[in-house]
Amino acid sequence: MIQEYESGPEPEATRRDSGVTESSRASRGWWDRNADEYQQEHGGFLGDDRFVWGPEGLDEAEAGLLGPAAGLAGLRVLEIGAGAAQCSRWLAAQGAHPVALDLSHRQLQHALRIGADFPLVEADAGALPFADGSFDLACSAYGAIPFVADPVLVMREVHRVLKPGGRWVFSVTHPIRWAFPDEPGPEGLSVAASYFDRTPYVEQDETGRAVYVEHHRTIGDRVRDVVAGGFRLLDLVEPEWPDWNRQEWGGWSPLRGHLIPGTAVFVCEALRG
Repeated sequence: MIQEYESGPEPEATRRDSGVTESSRASRGWWDRNADEYQQEHGGFLGDDRFVWGPEGLDEAEAGLLGPAAGLAGLRVLEIGAGAAQCSRWLAAQGAHPVALDLSHRQLQHALRIGADFPLVEADAGALPFADGSFDLACSAYGAIPFVADPVLVMREVHRVLKPGGRWVFSVTHPIRWAFPDEPGPEGLSVAASYFDRTPYVEQDETGRAVYVEHHRTIGDRVRDVVAGGFRLLDLVEPEWPDWNRQEWGGWSPLRGHLIPGTAVFVCEALRG
């Protein structure tokens, strides 16, 4: 969805190729510009110390995709695309030792504003600044993966910093949603594009410079990316929209959520290299 900017014309929405460097630069700039609005709009739903996997409201406290909460104490956990580090804060409350990583300096400033007694690291998910085998677990709730041009690079980096057998759980926009308009109402229920068109969605300024990039992968692509990164897929969770959740979030809504999936959560295990 095209975002409003403080000055200048709105960016043009298009579908075109966008490589690793351009995608990373666009994501850093977009999240730095929009972090304040994002946290103001969605901070109430996310909470300060909840671990929510997506707009449906699937909560890690109930889902246990990283494992039983009681077993998290003492584990080192890397959160990728942490934003204001809400998930890391929940992990810390369970006795884990999280590290919250994000590309956006402004998002991490919000993490500091709320409070963080764990490390905050500003870095690209494709070049993790950690030693091999540094973490027991890794997680990402809509962080990084939808916005990177080379997801296998990220998978391999996560595999590198995990101990063998470590769990890696990440959520992304459900791939089927790419075939539908990004609208929460009835207009978002009719197929408008090919599910198999992997051309990235790009918003670009008047010079053609990308200011927002999102990449599409099919379900099969995502599974192959996981395997190519050195992981075994343990589960693929497609959260159903709960009756208690009446909010709209971009293209997510109760109307659409009761009919088509909006989020896919991949639960993976690191194989020995």
